[in-house]
Amino acid sequence: MHLVSLLSGRIVGSSGTSNPQIRFGEDLMSRVSYVMMNPDGRAAMTNAVREAINGLIGKVCDEGGVDRRDIHDMVFVANPIMHHLFLGIDPTELGQAPFALAVSGALQYWAADIGIEAGRGARLYTLPCIAGHVGADAAGATLSEGPHRQDKMMLLVDVGTNAEIVLGNSHRVVAASSPTGPAFEGAEISSGQRAAPGAIERVRIDPVTLEPRYRVIGVDKWSDEDGFEDAAAGVGVTGICGSAIIEVVAEMYLAGIISEDGVVDGTMAERSPRIIPNGRTFSYLLRDGEPRITVTQNDIRAIQLAKAALYAGIKLLMEKQGVEKVDMIRFAGAFGSFIDPKYAMVLGLIPDCDLDEVKAVGNAAGTGALMALLNRDHRREIEATVKKIEKIETALEPHFQQIFVNAMAMPNKVDSFPELARIVALPERKVITPGGEDGGGRRRRRERG
Repeated sequence: MHLVSLLSGRIVGSSGTSNPQIRFGEDLMSRVSYVMMNPDGRAAMTNAVREAINGLIGKVCDEGGVDRRDIHDMVFVANPIMHHLFLGIDPTELGQAPFALAVSGALQYWAADIGIEAGRGARLYTLPCIAGHVGADAAGATLSEGPHRQDKMMLLVDVGTNAEIVLGNSHRVVAASSPTGPAFEGAEISSGQRAAPGAIERVRIDPVTLEPRYRVIGVDKWSDEDGFEDAAAGVGVTGICGSAIIEVVAEMYLAGIISEDGVVDGTMAERSPRIIPNGRTFSYLLRDGEPRITVTQNDIRAIQLAKAALYAGIKLLMEKQGVEKVDMIRFAGAFGSFIDPKYAMVLGLIPDCDLDEVKAVGNAAGTGALMALLNRDHRREIEATVKKIEKIETALEPHFQQIFVNAMAMPNKVDSFPELARIVALPERKVITPGGEDGGGRRRRRERG
């Protein structure tokens, strides 16, 4: 949350908090289920988020030296389920196909009417939602980054449990969501955790020795540097977060530890004690300490499923636009700020693109909200733009599944990556059975790029 002077446009206070609705469900769909199964569920979650917002208002007012009674105008953006629950709107239709919004357009409320404690007569404006799982936050990011103002084809992605994808230029904009699941947030990963002090956030693997080195949030040294253990003593090494999960799987692929299909090569155990048996499969030992941190075959599969879902959604939009490549890619959201574009492309999370044109734009939704707060022309702009955006429901597209299957491979089974191949030597194709033996000891070359 930001507190902004309407006279100067200066941000005078900022604060944030974890989502208070987590106690009702770890992800969006589980929260919808909670509403459906509990008669008082919607009211409880609505009250929880409104109380949290009122608390944040108090914090930013204290920081800025402002009386909350002097707040006159507010802009709110959120994913569709949070948007509906905050406004007291039933979100249950978002829990099942065709994932319909109860309301999609921009809305205005008297703040007092929805329990927000601000100045007398304060108004609250919500940006429009784009589609069933492409919310007002995506509309804010669209306003901020402006694909509809570009001649070039821009891909705007907010990676989350439901990734929001916008693709377009000044001629046409299309949008979709894709269910990537919580793997990129550390869930479903054996040693995974949310980004916090102590979490491994960066990983590199020596392609010859297969030895890793890593960086930890809160520590300014790599693990192979002198003084790392002393520097890390205060926070420890507690797990691996989303940005590092992307990097370690991509690095394992580049080092030949896993095949294009994501299978750990058990024969590599002859080269390194880092390759360890794990039942019928093999794992990679990232840290031999307390806790012991490994990357398992199941971890790799979870990442493959997540990245394939995102890539398939993007590819579907590219087909709708009739383009084979995008000119620029923008990662929005907190997680996007920590994704290394090179590793995202090696993994096949995003399509091929000039890496100089792949950038993180941080809280683009918040920037769009700020624009709408300070300039009513921007409100009219995004309202008109959202009406023109074509919404694609990936679950209803007949060949989405085939695109998804191709996207399970690294970077992709059929799509080429010529821009990536300019800077990264992609491995030869290696066929490995799940038990760890390669295809008769032979390797097949395949043209890349």
